[in-house]
Amino acid sequence: MNEALTRTQMLLGHTAMERLARSHVAVLGLGGVGSWCAEALCRSGVGQLTLVDQDEIAPSNINRQAAALHSTIGEKKAEATARRLADIAPTCVLHPRVARYEAATREDFFSTRYDFIVDAIDLVSCKLDLIETAHQRNIPIISALGTGNKRDAQQLRLADISQTQGCPLARIIRKELRARGIVRHPVVFSPELAHAAEEGTEAPPPGRRSIPASAMWVPATAGLLLAQAVILHLAGLHQDGTPIG
Repeated sequence: MNEALTRTQMLLGHTAMERLARSHVAVLGLGGVGSWCAEALCRSGVGQLTLVDQDEIAPSNINRQAAALHSTIGEKKAEATARRLADIAPTCVLHPRVARYEAATREDFFSTRYDFIVDAIDLVSCKLDLIETAHQRNIPIISALGTGNKRDAQQLRLADISQTQGCPLARIIRKELRARGIVRHPVVFSPELAHAAEEGTEAPPPGRRSIPASAMWVPATAGLLLAQAVILHLAGLHQDGTPIG
């Protein structure tokens, strides 16, 4: 077997590693959450990854995003992430897509078959469209909720959207999904109340009213929890390690 995956196989087993190698996962949003999720999926033996993000790497990304280096400033996040992951796992098939998922690009994105989708999108309208479409097409999907202005990574947890509390984004997504007939949806969220942040120097991107404060450990932990959920599901295991079915 691939020597780089020996320790993972010792934990999950040979059959699980074969399943991971045959799997195709899409990660949408390659910021502080999605970039670490993508890297964990790659390092764990997922055979094919589609990486979606329209943005370029900025100096302010270096404090928390996996592909953000001084040498990659100005590069497209999707392309820089794919190049980094190719160096980690040369056999992983990578599909970087410099694009934003939205209703207008929905059919193009879903023209590919995915075994799992990771939603690390910031914009609510895009997030809702992705979740609803994945549910309609019976594709497993998990979403990251708010990590900005939070300091305590120990409060992050995997849960169903119905069990979320203390997160303004969770409240909005829960309400909007319920209106669409979706009452169950897995997420990573934190009930930690947001901390007041000093005013920054960055201008908010289109569709955003402000820029949240963020340090590495909270979004990175959220990304790793997303990866845990995906990897164990694809390996045929519940989150407690017991076999599915």
